[in-house]
Amino acid sequence: MRVIGLMSGTSYDAVDAAAADLELRSDDGTLHLVPLGMVSEPYPADVREALAAALPPAATTLAEVCRLDTLIGQAFAAVAARADRELCAGRAELVASHGQTVYHWTEDGRVRGTLQLGEPAWIAERTGCPVVSGFRPRDVAAGGQGAPLVSLVDLMLLRGRPGVPAALNIGGIANVTVLPAGAGPVAFDTGPGNALIDAAVRELTAGRLAYDADGLLAAAGRVHEGLLQELLSAEPYYRMPVPRTTGKELFHADYLRARLAGFAELRPQDLLATLTRLTARTVADALRPPGTTEVFVSGGGVRNPTLMAMLRDELAGRTAVRGSQELGLPAEAKEAYAFAVLGYLTAHGLPGNAPGCTGAAGPRVLGSLTPGNRPLRLPERPVRPPHALAVRGREAAEAGG
Repeated sequence: MRVIGLMSGTSYDAVDAAAADLELRSDDGTLHLVPLGMVSEPYPADVREALAAALPPAATTLAEVCRLDTLIGQAFAAVAARADRELCAGRAELVASHGQTVYHWTEDGRVRGTLQLGEPAWIAERTGCPVVSGFRPRDVAAGGQGAPLVSLVDLMLLRGRPGVPAALNIGGIANVTVLPAGAGPVAFDTGPGNALIDAAVRELTAGRLAYDADGLLAAAGRVHEGLLQELLSAEPYYRMPVPRTTGKELFHADYLRARLAGFAELRPQDLLATLTRLTARTVADALRPPGTTEVFVSGGGVRNPTLMAMLRDELAGRTAVRGSQELGLPAEAKEAYAFAVLGYLTAHGLPGNAPGCTGAAGPRVLGSLTPGNRPLRLPERPVRPPHALAVRGREAAEAGG
């Protein structure tokens, strides 16, 4: 099956589309993935501005939610159509859309609801393909955190590796999946990835800049140890039991302003160095206890050399830090490919969550299906779900390798 995975993360800067050929072989129980490439387009400026203005802790209206649901759906549809045209030669069979997370409702460590916008009907109408969307709510309804759903794909990629392997994605929020030795896997959001760094940059530059390009501002600063300790000690999230999830409902510009109260005005570079160290520290705090021996990193954070250097420093050489491309999936496209896999599983009637990682009561088939322009014919359900994911180059696949 040729599938397009659509993703826009908590940084809400762009829509990514990754296309893949996927085949589940009954002889070895392995799902084989051939990457066909990725395309990405920034949100139109007016959509991004409207989205930023509506996100918590800002107030909004149902009228604006409806408007955003349509505009985001249209943006996703445009990128999906481009991916079908440029990557799939017009032969895509399924689109899997994560949508744009706008709210993750948590109370006392329990997730009670989650909301992703981006009406899938626009994608189905534009591409003619059936669309799987709304992946997270079923896991939440089963008592799970609804995240990180990519943990199932991480487990399929990491299973069988020596030592204690882990996967890390650094978007607006950072999340990890770890396979401890002799124990079940764990996955959770560690805390802010780029969220507070980006919020500080926008605040300090009056919106002229959206992020710390190449980590240059942070690299020019010094970590303020007093502020770093305040950020760590004053935030209860870091001490909550796993699995746990969070989002920009917690880590946003107003949160940062409140934490800076009582501190003398810092140089912008020092503030950004401190926030970058906060992300590195909280990620490392998640990876150290299980004795992680290697971590494969993806997401926008890999483009910040200062953040990556701080992460390596925090791990002090005890954990090898590698890019997800070493597993066959480019760092910037890994999550889009992951949702292509989850869409494939849904279309085949197979579970898409890892209950041990999300906390759900059991495996669940995720998402809702919006038919395309052709009669909807779902493939036959395999006897058992895949236990591993093998990524092959296109040349090897065409040669039957």
